[in-house]
Amino acid sequence: MDLNKVRHLSDAGRFDLACECTTQKAREKYTEDAIQQATLGGIYTSHITDGKTVKIFKTLMTNSCTHDCNYCQNSTRCTKQNAKFMYEPDELAKVFMHLHKNHDIEGLFISSGIVKDADFTTDKMLETVKLVRQKYNFKGYIHFKVLPGVSYDKVREARRYATRMSINIEATSAQRINEFTSIKTFKSDILRRQAWIKGMSPPSGQSTQLVVGAAGETDAEVLNMMRWEYDNMDLHRMYYSPFNPISSTPFEAREAAPKWRAHRLYNVDWLYRKYGYEFNEIKEILNDNGMLPNEDPKTIHAKKFLTQPIDVSSATKEELLRVPGIGPKTAQKIVELRKSTPNLKREQLHEAGAILHRADPFIKVNGWSQRTITAF
Repeated sequence: MDLNKVRHLSDAGRFDLACECTTQKAREKYTEDAIQQATLGGIYTSHITDGKTVKIFKTLMTNSCTHDCNYCQNSTRCTKQNAKFMYEPDELAKVFMHLHKNHDIEGLFISSGIVKDADFTTDKMLETVKLVRQKYNFKGYIHFKVLPGVSYDKVREARRYATRMSINIEATSAQRINEFTSIKTFKSDILRRQAWIKGMSPPSGQSTQLVVGAAGETDAEVLNMMRWEYDNMDLHRMYYSPFNPISSTPFEAREAAPKWRAHRLYNVDWLYRKYGYEFNEIKEILNDNGMLPNEDPKTIHAKKFLTQPIDVSSATKEELLRVPGIGPKTAQKIVELRKSTPNLKREQLHEAGAILHRADPFIKVNGWSQRTITAF
């Protein structure tokens, strides 16, 4: 087995963020297993829809690509061509099953560059997951990356084997994606495939990734796209990848997007998906230039609109959710606690999960508030 190939394609998987992943600390540890050592760059912890955490192996099928994306190291427009590798389906299936049997890997995330065309590459990916499912009888999590421009029949076949599916929208509009590439079309190659995935209802839904800051888009544009995606594509999650220029690509001289920008977009995304904020409320957080400030958006909203402290003894769950430091689970616990203890104490709020140093300026406990909101 070509361990150099395994290493390169495992490391290359880190650029695709369309799953909720955190790096395993174990990857820094020494291992005598040559395959595990070669794949440490592709081992992550991922959170799936039911709240379960699984250890997954992320990899590309190939790092060769016929597309010309201006920010990508695998692009035909990258003047420094790195070594190119491509798995045979049985190779990748064997690598994954080795990791699964010997190192507790519970899931596979398979993505790819595009060689020849999207259908040809997808066939290789499909052969791999078929082997994993049918020959090796793997019953666990598989995230299948749908490639732009792939045919409907290939997407439908992928649905038979995938737990979750995704295709990266990359940009906020057709105009913006035209700055990235001359090959992919926004509506036809990407949004149409998203609609197909939606209609096929994968068990864990679909996700997508947007590159933030490469095309000069504002946060207002990103959030408009976020709302459209959640409202129209039954999206499980959108992921925000801060642009980082890569040497020898056409975008190498463009400024990197600060990591905090993606972090604030995730904050707002959470408010929309989990806290029930209306989109018009979210727009009020933006600066005049259409950008989010580098401050917690929930706190900004609270300072702007909570003119009086929220009384935790009588507030509705929806009102509690507007308080910084109180999330959905905590709000529900507070509502439940009040049934037996009408006059809650600070200790009980803390035990329920409230982050009091954030909540204090915005709440009233037993008729007492720490300080006035206008002091902020």
